[in-house]
Amino acid sequence: MSLYSLVVDAAAGSPDAPAVSDLVTGFTYGALDARADAYLTALRGRGVRPGDRVLVWTDKTAEAVAVAQAVLRCGAIHVPVPRGNPPERVARIAADARPALIVTDHGERVTGADCVPSADLLREATNSADAAHHPVRPSDPAYILYTSGSTGTPKGVCLSHGNALAFVEWACRELRLTADDRLSNHAAFSFDLSVFDLYGAFRAGASVHLVGDLLAQAAEPLVDFLLERRITVWYSVPSALVLMAEYGELLERGPGALRACVFAGEPFPLKQLKDLRRAWPDVRMLNWYGPTETNVCTSYEVTAADLARTTAVPIGSPAAGDTVSLHDGEILVSGPTVMLGYWGAEPQDGPYRTGDLGRYDADGLLEYRGRADDMAKVRGYRIEPAEVEAVLVAHEAVRNAVVLVVGDGLDARLHAFVVPENGRTPELAELRRHCAVHLPPYMTIDAVHDVGRYPRTPNGKVDRTALGGLVVREAGA
Repeated sequence: MSLYSLVVDAAAGSPDAPAVSDLVTGFTYGALDARADAYLTALRGRGVRPGDRVLVWTDKTAEAVAVAQAVLRCGAIHVPVPRGNPPERVARIAADARPALIVTDHGERVTGADCVPSADLLREATNSADAAHHPVRPSDPAYILYTSGSTGTPKGVCLSHGNALAFVEWACRELRLTADDRLSNHAAFSFDLSVFDLYGAFRAGASVHLVGDLLAQAAEPLVDFLLERRITVWYSVPSALVLMAEYGELLERGPGALRACVFAGEPFPLKQLKDLRRAWPDVRMLNWYGPTETNVCTSYEVTAADLARTTAVPIGSPAAGDTVSLHDGEILVSGPTVMLGYWGAEPQDGPYRTGDLGRYDADGLLEYRGRADDMAKVRGYRIEPAEVEAVLVAHEAVRNAVVLVVGDGLDARLHAFVVPENGRTPELAELRRHCAVHLPPYMTIDAVHDVGRYPRTPNGKVDRTALGGLVVREAGA
């Protein structure tokens, strides 16, 4: 079995069943299968071969899903990059992945790379024997997800067909997915949450409904989408659900056809989680945990018993066949969902060290205790401050920069503490424009603070706790 065979099998059994739709159009399984084969012939005509990388830099559309399926059918490796990423960052990703081709659905290009619009690919499609699918093994790489890197450059997490399928098979059983289900896809294709939305739906022969990038941050329209599309299984970061509850009347309007609500990517604030649990007594609610490098490796079901809690819900017990353990308080993961390795680096060897801290509660369930390093999350997106800092220091008016995430969930903000160059303090708007050229929107700073020098810890490191205290004091002034 492969990730592309899920659509092939569903198309053979139920060609007229709905497969994927965006806000404008969609495909049945038969149509998605045919469109993927059409793109496959065009990719081969462009010289794409097994093991090549194909970078797909597009909006979140049904057409982009068909392109991804074609890439996999080539035996190539899918590299999804959201349209919101600026060309400069896409160029850095391309320099690392070295794709044979970059597929776009817009007019921007990356210098030095072979870029082709998906519409041109479709015109180049043939009905030749080139549509034969390349056989793949479970250990073959399927996709690379680029996350914020600790060195200041994006880092590619490479996962195999087997990695993804081990998780997808478990998730389908856990949620008892059927062909009648209607899944939402809130996460970007480059975010590991989308693996369940897409391939869980395809495994069950269900339909998946894509939430566009603009809609993903709009509270009331998101609730409209949930109800009007009759979504039965929702999966997102908790911040999206909090946004919908606080500004979109999610609790008042009810869950509609929803039968399961799954969240991951960051801790769910306890008060808002309990409000949701009370409002939706008949909806299953699951807290999934796992970094991109492992996809989901633990799971916990939130029940009415958790309404009595005074602390955060646990991340639960091992999932998807993985083994999860603690070493000096750090969460380690081994098993079938653990990545092949970082692209261009040595293969993953032994348990993956998550950098997350955990402990067991009285019931033997794992609790998340925060990060062991400086990495943080803003609305579910992994952010390495070093990558943002590297971009800020490239600005002519910035001598040095330290970036902190202040607050949690919807209140999380990126604060930049800068030492000006030659005494000229750059304005926030100026630095935001600079960030927009080099970083995706979710990594753009929200505030800037001018500091003459950084406070230091006894061992000489920048005292980030003291810097965070500056924000608190400024807010109270």
